Amino acid sequence: MELLELKLNNFRNYQDLAVTFSPGVNVFLGPNAQGKTNLLEAIYVLALARSHRTTSDKELIGWEGKEAMVSGVVRRQYGKVPLSLAFTSKGKKARMNHLDQAKLGTYIGQLNVILFAPEDLALVKGAPTIRRNFIDREFSQMSPKYLYIANQYKGVLKQRNQYLKQLQSKQAKDMLYLEVLTDQLTSFASELIVRRIQLIKKLGEAAAPIHADITQGGEALRIAYVSQLNEEELGDEQVIKEAMTKRFERLQSREVMMGTTLLGPHRDDLRFDVNGHDVATFGSQGQQRTTALAVKLAEIDLMKQETGEYPILLLDDVLSELDTNRQTHLLTAMQNKVQTFITTPSLSDVARQLINEPKVFNVRAGQLVETDDLDSASEEN
Repeated sequence: MELLELKLNNFRNYQDLAVTFSPGVNVFLGPNAQGKTNLLEAIYVLALARSHRTTSDKELIGWEGKEAMVSGVVRRQYGKVPLSLAFTSKGKKARMNHLDQAKLGTYIGQLNVILFAPEDLALVKGAPTIRRNFIDREFSQMSPKYLYIANQYKGVLKQRNQYLKQLQSKQAKDMLYLEVLTDQLTSFASELIVRRIQLIKKLGEAAAPIHADITQGGEALRIAYVSQLNEEELGDEQVIKEAMTKRFERLQSREVMMGTTLLGPHRDDLRFDVNGHDVATFGSQGQQRTTALAVKLAEIDLMKQETGEYPILLLDDVLSELDTNRQTHLLTAMQNKVQTFITTPSLSDVARQLINEPKVFNVRAGQLVETDDLDSASEEN
């Protein structure tokens, strides 16, 4: 998979930009606050139809107009795919192959990206919601079915929470309707949990040897799915559904009192164990960073395994957060495998030595200038 070109119109600080990329490594060099991260955000938005930096699409629209446009051409195994997204104050419109897409589910997955930024180091030690978002974001790119089930679950969960609040405030009293919502929720939840467990197992199998390589065989990584259900309840979909139904019966009065759903995959988590210990609690900062790096690199191979194509890798100022050993493993792993986009104020000696024939752009105030000389480009910064 390769992003051949990107066009931006009134997106963030880019009024009008058209740029073509190398199938290898593309480097955006420049001081902070010049628009380097905005470029990676645009690629991310083109892939997932939403930003990783804001929940408000209106923030993507520049000061110079009322609409923003992001478009590009993706080369896939079966040919080129033109993609575009228009953002207005009324919403967004997605187009694929020049045709309007009524549902984003048919659009997402045409361009797959893996983003690695400094905040992703919080994947291991951050709040559970960070890991849940990670699961859904990455797995939705790998499987349209996963995206569908996750969205259906979120929709029913929202309905159920709204009705529980009505029951809490005495605005409603029909418990039969709550049972209907519960039955719908457990159906989607059971399938979602099964799919998560399957994919997390594969992710763990891919991450373990990478982690061992980075630590020169000194550490063993294991990734576990943490559910509110017991291990014996985590069987197939029917076993999970029956277990959840019984638990909801016991939780009903408490849920009504609190006005919210207390059980389900929206409350589950991931645990990363290194040599048998929870690295979030007992690991050093270096171990946590190694774990995050191993997981991100494992995603590359897992996405290839699940979709048949390698994704695009976005590295947003993350090299400066990694020591020489981790930089070396990251840069070696991506070479000649995935198209990569890197933002950085300057490249380290390790990066200069390991990156083969990068396409380099100097970024200044929303303007890109291509340069052939990586050393002179860095010196300007």
